[in-house]
Amino acid sequence: MERLGTLGPVAADVVRHHHERLDGNGYPDGLAGDQISLFARMGTVCDVYDAITSDRPYKKAWEPTIALQQMRKWAPGSYDPVVFQAFVKSIGVFPNGSLVRLSSGRLAVVIDQNPANLAAPMVKVFYSTKSRQPVTRELIELGAAGCRERIEGIEDPARWGLKNLNELWMPVDLSKI
Repeated sequence: MERLGTLGPVAADVVRHHHERLDGNGYPDGLAGDQISLFARMGTVCDVYDAITSDRPYKKAWEPTIALQQMRKWAPGSYDPVVFQAFVKSIGVFPNGSLVRLSSGRLAVVIDQNPANLAAPMVKVFYSTKSRQPVTRELIELGAAGCRERIEGIEDPARWGLKNLNELWMPVDLSKI
C-alpha cells in the first residue's frame, strides 16, 4: 500500500478490492460479504460494466443493455444486489447512447433517462428501418402521456453502418476537448 503515495484510504481500498466477490471467490484477499467495503462493492460493479462495454484486444465491446442483462445473470454471489440496482437505476435500462429500435420501425439513440420509468427514456429518432433512409431528427419522451412508441429492442450500430452515435446524443463533441 505504500506505493500508492497520496492516494486516500477509500480510493486505495477500491483499487485493492474491486475484484473481490460477495461469495468470497474474488481476489486478492478472498474477502466476502460485509468484509468488502461499500466503496469497493461499488467499484466492482463499475469495473465489470466498464470492462464488458469497452473494446479490448481480445474482445469486442458489448452493447450497454446486453452488458446489464449479463451482469444481472452474474449478480448472485458476485455483486451487492442493492449496489447493482442503484447502478442500473443511475444509468437506466437503456443507457444513454444506446441504439434502439422503436415500435414504429425507426431507430433512435437514447439521450436521457426517465427516473419514473427506466424502460421509457428520452430518445432521438433519426432513421427508418423500413425505408432504410434517414428521417427528420425528432426527440420523443417515451414515457410521456399519449406516447404510443415503445422500445422493441436494442440494435447493433454496425448492422446499420453506423460508426459514431455520439454526435446524435452528446451535448458536447468530446473529441474537440
